[in-house]
Amino acid sequence: MDKIISTLIRVVIAVGVSAGLWVLANVWFDQVRRSWSRFAAISHAVVGFVFGLVLHGNRLLVGFGQGGEDASGWRDAAALLAWPLIFAVAFSVFGFVLARVEGSARLLAGLGLGAAAGAALAFLFDESVRPGLDWVALIAWTVAVGAIGAGIAVARKQQPIPSAMVGAAIGVILGGFGMADLGAGSIGETLVATVVPAALLGARRGMVAVPDLQGRARLDGRSRAFIFLGPALAFIFVTLVIPTIRTVYLSFLDNDSENWVGFDNYVDTFTARESLDLSGWEAIFSSRALYVGLFALAIGIITAVLHRRSTGQGVEIGGPSMVPLGIGVTFLVMAGLSGLRGTIMNNLWWVFTVTAVSTTLGLAVAVLADGAKFEKIAKSVIFMPMAISLVGASIIWRFMYIARDASGEQTGVINSLWVGLGKLSTGDGVGFFVVAVLLGALLLWLLALLARSLTQRAYTKVPMLLISVAGIGWFWLTFVGPGIGGVETTSAGEIVAKPAFFVQESPWNNLWLMVILIWIQTGFAMVILSAAIKAVPTEYIEAARVDGATTSEIFWRITLPTIAPTIGVVVTTLIVLVMKVFDIVKVVTNGQFGTQVLANDMFAQAFQFSARGRGAALAVILFLSVLPVMYMNIRRMQREA
Repeated sequence: MDKIISTLIRVVIAVGVSAGLWVLANVWFDQVRRSWSRFAAISHAVVGFVFGLVLHGNRLLVGFGQGGEDASGWRDAAALLAWPLIFAVAFSVFGFVLARVEGSARLLAGLGLGAAAGAALAFLFDESVRPGLDWVALIAWTVAVGAIGAGIAVARKQQPIPSAMVGAAIGVILGGFGMADLGAGSIGETLVATVVPAALLGARRGMVAVPDLQGRARLDGRSRAFIFLGPALAFIFVTLVIPTIRTVYLSFLDNDSENWVGFDNYVDTFTARESLDLSGWEAIFSSRALYVGLFALAIGIITAVLHRRSTGQGVEIGGPSMVPLGIGVTFLVMAGLSGLRGTIMNNLWWVFTVTAVSTTLGLAVAVLADGAKFEKIAKSVIFMPMAISLVGASIIWRFMYIARDASGEQTGVINSLWVGLGKLSTGDGVGFFVVAVLLGALLLWLLALLARSLTQRAYTKVPMLLISVAGIGWFWLTFVGPGIGGVETTSAGEIVAKPAFFVQESPWNNLWLMVILIWIQTGFAMVILSAAIKAVPTEYIEAARVDGATTSEIFWRITLPTIAPTIGVVVTTLIVLVMKVFDIVKVVTNGQFGTQVLANDMFAQAFQFSARGRGAALAVILFLSVLPVMYMNIRRMQREA
């Protein structure tokens, strides 16, 4: 009961504070039209308060008003707010003075007040953070960041000098404090590191003229949108932007977050054997996936050549060569990714396989179920895994993959079926005979269809028939020959179970982990693409039918191009999701047996091995990997809007 009451009190306080801040923000921006000097003073006071809070919260200032262990709550609050309030008053004076002067006097006032504020700040810094300047680094950072600011301004067709001043000020701060030996500097060096950027920023502020009545009206109108968005933006800034900046900073420090190591963490990530191991490239040429891919690719190429002779076009959308070529490329990529090991290659394998298979299966289900009798029921069943958390789904599939001792019964569903199939294939009873006859009949029927297609020159059906014949033929020969691998024969001639270690056997255990995410995300792709298919204008489809187009041609020529933007959204969404995959690997293998991925490795490095620098570098790499995809998605939505 006490927890419920305390939670309710916190909720009421949070709502009250949020409402109070919203009201104060409206009162604050009401001053834009009434009194510009008052508005400027309040605005600068807010900036000063936040600035002072950051400095004092990081213990950079001298210990004015700090509470001790025996201090009461109000004394602790006073110690926390003392410096921020002083900075708020100082900044408000700066804003009020600038609002009262015009022309060149405004520039001089900004320069002078900024320099004075920087000088005062130098004396307020605690001796433990006074920087021992590296003058070469200081000048290099100042020039480099200033040039970047000027370049951005030129690219945006603006005056370069103001942006160069801001960039130079940031460069002085980075070079003066980021590259310095903190605690080893004198008051003179501290003055340089504070007065120069403060004077530049003050002068830059003084270059901004006081807006006229129309400018104030525009500012007042625009401010209301920011006031309403302010709480959400503040929440995002505190919970996302600041942690991101801090993570980037930590990635340049050592594992104890004490010493600057530059890009060493990134270099270690890409050179460590567990991250990128290319030594097993020879295994690619002995992979069965390679031979399957080459076989399918050869069928696709032959089909494209024959199709070109009859129609004048080889490879085209919806053509007979598309499916075998797609299958061939997929298996070749999987063969390559399975041979090249490491965390980075695992992530690439996940992205390619899960995205391609989930999108393809989702699209296939959406097309085949469209207008079917039990469409809603079928889609509901396929979408149902989306209601299960990734952790729950991982536990379910972990039990399905489990392999028990060969002497006992298999409790895992998949291994039970695998061992049962193996016993059936090595037996000599009625079951073996029935399955062998059915498989043989199916193989003969496929061969008959293939022969008829070749004699009738119906080359569009040949590729899939060839692939089907090859697959069924291999399975039949294995079944009636040595038997499926669910059992093995001991030296004593006894047939015993041989369960498959889906989770432990590298590298294909990665593929079995991907099945879990494919099982979940196929429903997502199906729902989105099904909605897009139903939104295709019926006029297009009816016109195509009048022109004599088949169902297949309507899909490839009309439906698919129409829903292409939606497919792009699904693909980019899945890429972002798969790049961050963590739960499945954590629950099923915890990164063992060669299944490590970036997100799980980041967690392990940062929290299990206490290598915070390496973990932060992995987080930044993950962020940069996702960023281009997010940008493409946002740009696409903006173009559509």
